[in-house]
Amino acid sequence: MILYSYWRSTTSYRVRAALNLKRVAYSQRTVDLVTGDQRAPDYAALNPGKGVPTLQLDDGTILTQSLAIIDFLDATYPDPPMLSGDPAARARQLAVALTVATDIHPVNNLRVVGQLKSRFNATADDAQDWMCHWMAEGFAAIEDLLPDTTHEPASGATQTFAFGDTPDLADLCITAQVYNAHRWGVDLTPYPKIARIEAACLAIPEIQAAAPENQPDAPR
Repeated sequence: MILYSYWRSTTSYRVRAALNLKRVAYSQRTVDLVTGDQRAPDYAALNPGKGVPTLQLDDGTILTQSLAIIDFLDATYPDPPMLSGDPAARARQLAVALTVATDIHPVNNLRVVGQLKSRFNATADDAQDWMCHWMAEGFAAIEDLLPDTTHEPASGATQTFAFGDTPDLADLCITAQVYNAHRWGVDLTPYPKIARIEAACLAIPEIQAAAPENQPDAPR
């Protein structure tokens, strides 16, 4: 498999973490979002959305959109699962994951911030305030969606992660987004559950290996 990604892309971070947890072998090819590699005709032919990640399977099949890629991986490599088999539990996991993937990330995307600057004369400080605002809004919602860890799950396992004792899709989306929160100075004090989840995820070698600073295209 070939994963087209960018070291600082939080959507790529999610997929790298899922691949690593499932022990799926893959190589990486860099798509530099800052220099505009994503708009090159050969890459746009692979991913019409002109974003990352893109996963090319061994048979040449192309998959795009991080949550769709992770859904494919979960169906193809079910261990460990990223989503519960219980419909209600699955819906709760997806609610958290989608709060990141559809409420926070799209309005903080590089191209959206670029439009704020080019079309509406936003300064760098304006852009940072914009991103921090939407992260705080989304994190507040997620904090309320996450269960209270003073109650153990029905299984009796200690609830270290979002919904149990192993990381799932919600945890990967949260951890990747918190990377951006640190980058742009969002105070995590109001979100202790989110902070706990990030710390637990980064203690797992497979997730730590997926972190932006550990990628081959990260600046040294």
